[in-house]
Amino acid sequence: MKLFPEGQRVGLGGAPLGNLLGEVHEGDAIATVDAAWDEGWRYFDTAPHYGLGLAEERLGLGLRGKPRDSYVLSSKVGRIIYEASDAALDDEGFNVSTTRRRRWDFSRDGVLQSIEDSLRRIGTDRLDVVYVHDPDDHYEEAVATAFPTLIELREQGVIGAVGSGMNQSAMLTRFVREVDIDVIMLAGRYSLIDPDALDDVLPACLDNNVQVVAVGIFNSGLLSQPRPAAGTTFNYEPAAQALLDKANKIADICESHGTTLPAAALAFPLAHPAVAGIAVGCRTPDEVHTNATLARTEIPPALWSDLKSADLLRTDAPTP
Repeated sequence: MKLFPEGQRVGLGGAPLGNLLGEVHEGDAIATVDAAWDEGWRYFDTAPHYGLGLAEERLGLGLRGKPRDSYVLSSKVGRIIYEASDAALDDEGFNVSTTRRRRWDFSRDGVLQSIEDSLRRIGTDRLDVVYVHDPDDHYEEAVATAFPTLIELREQGVIGAVGSGMNQSAMLTRFVREVDIDVIMLAGRYSLIDPDALDDVLPACLDNNVQVVAVGIFNSGLLSQPRPAAGTTFNYEPAAQALLDKANKIADICESHGTTLPAAALAFPLAHPAVAGIAVGCRTPDEVHTNATLARTEIPPALWSDLKSADLLRTDAPTP
């Protein structure tokens, strides 16, 4: 299935709507979805994991009333959200205090329950794409039960596409080669500062006709500003000095070409032929509009050759 409409290859990543690394008020979350819609974005991704279901609920509120056939909606399986007796602060990066908890479950029953719960929380009749989410320590169960269940649903026409979303490329490469999937969500492993997916999963996707949605393209903050700020993060951890130095050197070359580090970071993954599009996490309408403006920015072709000449970008990396 086609994940992104012609001429529009940017979508909204839903993790911030679930209070990832900070609170987002519900009105701002809904306004963020509206802003993405107004910018022409028609791919929306979420997951039960994000805010223990909160992101799914808020995305559903934002999409309410919008023509269902005019956008692509993806969510994920692998974690079941259940009710506990007492409220507690989430301990996995989301600023929520709730009676909800999560547990791993890649079984057939777990997959079916997860999809049913997601449909209820979002308030929709179907998911277009379902990803097996973060099965790093659950490879065997994912292959034995989660993927076959999703493939069966795809063959029945219940869902449109089957995929997996992870923060690593090695296991995704195995899934691409061994499982009949349609798409992967590649988080943080194909970015301007970390393009190592060129070595494994991206060639595998080309060989197996699997589409790629690249996410985490700013590596959780390092590439999101014209200059890395003090205390900035890389993969949700404080960025090492070597990475800060490299990002600043890339920023120097960007500035010499009249553009910015985040504009180049957003454009870079879209040049790879396996990448169908990107999803960008946003927590405010302003962030949506900023990223949409960056996506429309023309990057001088000489920027890429200068980055490669300076040994700041791999010479085999496809560029716009």
